[in-house]
Amino acid sequence: MTGLESLPFLVLYAAVVPFLVTYFVTGRLIRFLHSRKMTVIDFHKPERNLVPTPGGIALIAGLVAAESLLFLATREIGILAILLTTVIASLIGLIDDFHKLGGIAKPVLLLTAAIPILAFSTYSPHLVFPFFGSTRLTLIYPILVLIAIPVTANTINTIDVLNGAVSGFVAIASVPLVLALLLSGKEILALAAISLIMVCVAFFFFHRFPSRIFPGDSGTLGLGAIYGAIAIVGGVEIVSVIAILPAILNSFFFLTSVKGFVEHSKIKVRPTIVLGDGRLMAEKSREAPVTLVRLIALDGPLGEREIVRIIFALTAFSAFLATLLALLM
Repeated sequence: MTGLESLPFLVLYAAVVPFLVTYFVTGRLIRFLHSRKMTVIDFHKPERNLVPTPGGIALIAGLVAAESLLFLATREIGILAILLTTVIASLIGLIDDFHKLGGIAKPVLLLTAAIPILAFSTYSPHLVFPFFGSTRLTLIYPILVLIAIPVTANTINTIDVLNGAVSGFVAIASVPLVLALLLSGKEILALAAISLIMVCVAFFFFHRFPSRIFPGDSGTLGLGAIYGAIAIVGGVEIVSVIAILPAILNSFFFLTSVKGFVEHSKIKVRPTIVLGDGRLMAEKSREAPVTLVRLIALDGPLGEREIVRIIFALTAFSAFLATLLALLM
């Protein structure tokens, strides 16, 4: 495509196709995973429900379908870099779903997911800050790109705490990306962000309370990687950081309280206690990691849906700030 003559068609495609692919694949994947007894316990339910996983296979299918055809239609090299980054991160997550990687091994392996962005030079070292303008980071920016993908992937992974949290979170946080990219005149990359939103919305129908499927690391790492890749390739890094502030704070609280990269399965004391009526109460033990959910539940026991709504409200506020920032920039 040499111009934007086909943009209306691409907008329709970017919104509809990833939604349909993710929705239908997820429905069939639930039945398949149940039949193979590929389930995990939902520890935030008193009855300890068994939930099929990894649903990331459906998320990967939706994202790959969207970005592949978007690249074929536009030949935009940035879309190809985003696609490859997403696939690499998702495959690493899939390996982790079946063969648990160590707390250090996973972020180290995720460094490889940034290679397509660097190899195709689909980034700009002129990072733009509000009020200060453009900066020139020619030498250091490639290193920042290498680090950024593992950081965003793991940051999104840490917000996968309750039913529907991560899929709803990414959908809300991606809205400012669409606006920022449109304001920057990068319509094709905005379509990639729209596809990400629609994939998350489709998956949310099955992931919301009570979850019928969990995304697994293949899903959360893939979502985090594509979010970071779109931000970097589109040059809207600062906007993207503001939009996911709740997840960044959650990751910061967790890492500082456990003093390093530790798998959730290795945590001896869980941050919350599930009461008999299904409400969550903050764990008082000092050995429990500090998380966003634990902080929200400090004032008293809350239902899982109530906590998720608070997380969404915090995300919506961050997205609002990110939108204002995009308008100012």
